[in-house]
Amino acid sequence: MIIEARAYARAGFLGNPSDGYFGKTISISVRNFGAHVSLYESPELKIEPQSQDVNEYRNIHHLVESVSLHGYYGGDRLIKAAIKKFYEYCESRQLKIANKNFTIRYHSTIPRQVGLAGSSAIITATTRALLSFFAVKIPQELLPTIILSAEIDELGINAGLQDRVIQVYEGCVYMDFNKEFMQRNNHGHYEKLDPKLLSRLFIAYKTELGKVSGQTFNTMKVRYERGDQEVIDTLNRIAEIAFEGKQALLNQNTTKLHDLINENFDLRSKIMNISEDNKRLIQTARNCGACAKFAGSGGSIIGIYKNDEMLTRLIVELKKIKARVIRPYIL
Repeated sequence: MIIEARAYARAGFLGNPSDGYFGKTISISVRNFGAHVSLYESPELKIEPQSQDVNEYRNIHHLVESVSLHGYYGGDRLIKAAIKKFYEYCESRQLKIANKNFTIRYHSTIPRQVGLAGSSAIITATTRALLSFFAVKIPQELLPTIILSAEIDELGINAGLQDRVIQVYEGCVYMDFNKEFMQRNNHGHYEKLDPKLLSRLFIAYKTELGKVSGQTFNTMKVRYERGDQEVIDTLNRIAEIAFEGKQALLNQNTTKLHDLINENFDLRSKIMNISEDNKRLIQTARNCGACAKFAGSGGSIIGIYKNDEMLTRLIVELKKIKARVIRPYIL
């Protein structure tokens, strides 16, 4: 029997990057893109490599192109980390798993290195496949924490819980990472919202922008840990934006949401370095009359457009700077 598991891309609607600092966020699934994992029993445990995992190139130009697009590491490290954390969780909870091996392969359509959570999607899909294969049950609210630990503890990726929560719960989720609650329960408070409350959303992502996820947060994290008051106050306000955004969604106050999305990015710009490419992405969308903020750590944006005419203008203008516009499929 072949086990199939999926996890979708995500976009941070409001509140990011406060999720890594006991803040609040609202996030959505982006089912336009996803990671797919297949797993079946086999004599040995085998991870089948994909093209970005194979160290064989046509020539030096091919190698440079591959590294520029995918970085120095492929997806197999993500699968190894997921398997290790799954095993350690079962061991720590004395959950017996069958003595059997498997072959696992993955495929992802999530654009790489543009902040749409491609790495965590592979880990989430792998974890789902393992749970099914070994018939193990883990409480849903704990799964994001386990998935995050694979990235932080095993791979040194600097990240927060938001991506893993939305990829586990799917749809649209409001998340509160209150410090005291987190320390007591090892997870945040997660509340599903009706995706129908979200309308006229667009996402745009650069088709020629490469960076390694997790690197952008480093300076801010150091300042936060040193007690930098500007960083702390700004992140606290960004977290409150998510709370206010939840109320605006429930009240269908589009004007308020427009202002909050713009404020979210403007505050982020105060405490983080934003590349010229990413500034141009935001400014182009705003010049069209839409609001815009990062969907993740950079390379993609999310916002609200007012009508079809504005959406067409977004598509045309963003294409000029090599960015593709999509309407996110949430349900």
